[in-house]
Amino acid sequence: MADAVFMNGRIWTVDRDNPKAEAVAVKSGRILEAGSNDKIKKHIVSETKVVDLKGRLALPGFIDNHTHLITGGVQLAGAALREAKSVEEFAILLRHMAEKNRGRWITEGSWDHENWEGGKLPSRELIDRHTPDTPVFLTRTDGHMALANSHALKLAGVTEKTPAPPGGEIVRDPKTGRLTGILKDEAMGLVNRKIPPLTEEESADAARSALKEASKYGLTGIQDMSTPDMLKIYRTLIDRGELTSRLYCRLPLGTPFDTLPEPAQEKGYGNEMIRTGSLKAFADGSLGSSTALFSLPYHHAPETCGLASKELLEGLLEKNAMEADKRGWQLSIHAIGDKANSVILDLFERIIRDNPPWDRRFRIEHAQHLDPGDFARFKRLGVIACVQPCHLTDDCRWMEKSIGRERCRTSYAFRTFLDNNVRMCFGSDWPVASINPLHAIHAAVTRNIPGEENPANRGGRFPEERITVQEAVECYTINNAYASFGEKIKGSLTAGKLADMAVLSDDIFTIAPKRIRDVRVEMTILGGKVIYEG
Repeated sequence: MADAVFMNGRIWTVDRDNPKAEAVAVKSGRILEAGSNDKIKKHIVSETKVVDLKGRLALPGFIDNHTHLITGGVQLAGAALREAKSVEEFAILLRHMAEKNRGRWITEGSWDHENWEGGKLPSRELIDRHTPDTPVFLTRTDGHMALANSHALKLAGVTEKTPAPPGGEIVRDPKTGRLTGILKDEAMGLVNRKIPPLTEEESADAARSALKEASKYGLTGIQDMSTPDMLKIYRTLIDRGELTSRLYCRLPLGTPFDTLPEPAQEKGYGNEMIRTGSLKAFADGSLGSSTALFSLPYHHAPETCGLASKELLEGLLEKNAMEADKRGWQLSIHAIGDKANSVILDLFERIIRDNPPWDRRFRIEHAQHLDPGDFARFKRLGVIACVQPCHLTDDCRWMEKSIGRERCRTSYAFRTFLDNNVRMCFGSDWPVASINPLHAIHAAVTRNIPGEENPANRGGRFPEERITVQEAVECYTINNAYASFGEKIKGSLTAGKLADMAVLSDDIFTIAPKRIRDVRVEMTILGGKVIYEG
């Protein structure tokens, strides 16, 4: 008999053998059956908790393919620098932060210069007068470029004579040669290493805040960019009964193998709440920082094609990837520019050729800008395209300025991936973009910047790459389960699987696509228990 029954709903199960239901019965955290109200009533006894869905749409719980969970939790407590609409507003917000944190490092919050008229990068002079005795190091929203004030540069020992490390750039004024305070990719480490790390309790507080935020948006699964220290924090939260999302933790490629847990796709920790099994590396930077690696120069910065990562340049990525694959670790490689994606596909091809066969499920994280010939290679090599649709609505405001219209035709090419039978999954890259899955589904289905749904732009940016709502839901559920070796236990409302669900305020399959962004999650259910109601 059932512990809980959810009745009177419009339930989309993402189970192609049984796609629609009215009710779901749950026992010991798993689905007993999904079907009609009459069919499910047989599972109800006096002890069964019955929840009336009141005709609302219920889906499998959303799974996010790419987050920085603790960083997101920290930023929830910081200033909303990303909302600044001008350099002046940015400086004012930072002044208020400095007044509250005088003398302590300011690292919370992020910024986006593309929100400002002219898109000019900020400089250390802009903020020095507000923070003379307070070290400041603030990353751009994409995490591949940061602004340091003079005090932070002095503490880090960075001067005009400091050479840029491989895979990084220290930006200097082209006329004077003076430091602007902008550091890109590997150069960010020159200052980052001086910032005091979070304490364990600070990290745990940030994780709790982040998990609460995730539950608010129907997320029951998170594929996190973790470290071994973060893994300890998450295990502590399990022991305290405070972990409210199932985690698939990807650890840094290059971490000594003898310090890593077993790559146990089939073994969980804490009743299937935490799994490991994947290692993450970088091939390049980001489009917004002009460090994504392309085959041709940037249109607005013809002196550069972007930056290859240090680990790629020095051959460590290939060496470590080959060894990790031999040991049964899934590879999750960040690649944004077309050349970076091609280089990683070449690497995956060599791994398949040289290493023993197994169920690898290679992942390319972001896969934003592709050479037209590489879509077929994704399919042939079994590579999962792990994309984040909200990056599209951020980047398409200025993408053509950066790389030209022709390359934009194969950017964020969601329809082309699916038409090539590539397994594609969705996520956020939070806190780089909104963690709300409905924002991402809206972006993938409409390809519109919020607020631009006007007659002149009704078709969205490069509308031939739009996908359907059903396809987008699959990318946020069963495809993400597959990407983490979990499709047998989650991702659809199928008998025997974990009873994780999201209940929505509106039916996203029937309302106008432009309204999807405004739909609310009204209930989040983890293992048959309601963990959020709003």
